[in-house]
Amino acid sequence: MSKVDKSNLIIPNHLGIILDGNGRWANKRGLPRVLGHRKGALNLIDIAKSCNKLGIKYLTVYCFSTENWKRDKSEVSYLMNQPIKYYKKYKNKLFDSNMKIDTIGRKDRIPNDLLNCLIEAKDKTKDHTGLTIVLAIDYGSQDELITAIKNISLMAKNNEIDTEEIDVNLINKNLFTKDLPPLDLLIRTSGEYRISNFLLWQIAYSEFYFTDTLWPDFNENELLKALADYSKRDRRFGSAKDGIKK
Repeated sequence: MSKVDKSNLIIPNHLGIILDGNGRWANKRGLPRVLGHRKGALNLIDIAKSCNKLGIKYLTVYCFSTENWKRDKSEVSYLMNQPIKYYKKYKNKLFDSNMKIDTIGRKDRIPNDLLNCLIEAKDKTKDHTGLTIVLAIDYGSQDELITAIKNISLMAKNNEIDTEEIDVNLINKNLFTKDLPPLDLLIRTSGEYRISNFLLWQIAYSEFYFTDTLWPDFNENELLKALADYSKRDRRFGSAKDGIKK
């Protein structure tokens, strides 16, 4: 496997990844789907370390969507409970690192044990200065936009704002991602070419990278390939002029 030259890489400030292919990875090996999720979770730890080492500041990963509740109950139960075991096993290493944990998505349907772990992780790492890992759990962009519209509508109804004040900035302030910078690059693994209700508003000027590699096999060199491709992009942000690489 050829190694990517790191010398000319342009590092995105905010990277998003749709973690796809865990089930197929397991099926290809004749293993239960949950073992694919286990391998995928462990891979997230490795990729987060790589992102931190490379100087990426924000990594937002699609862990569990609002639609994933429709999956088999045993699989959903695994996805809600297994992260608790990983957290308890690795939390001291997380606390000793310089990486920060944050979350986006609904909180009302997440089991209390998992929610308490997420709250603790966020609190214990809030002063860390390295990579911020944003876990999108029970997240759906349409749900996020509906929530923002309801909040803004209530503000208008209560005469807190005039409808003429509704603009991009106001909408941004009412999204789950209000504290995050713009998304520079979105990666989707496993050969699928769709967004699947992830950060629909936020990807307005993001670059996309699709790979056939299944998420559990998406290692540091695969990440570097994506960054090498991103580094060639001419980002114009709607301008007709030559773009800038950033």
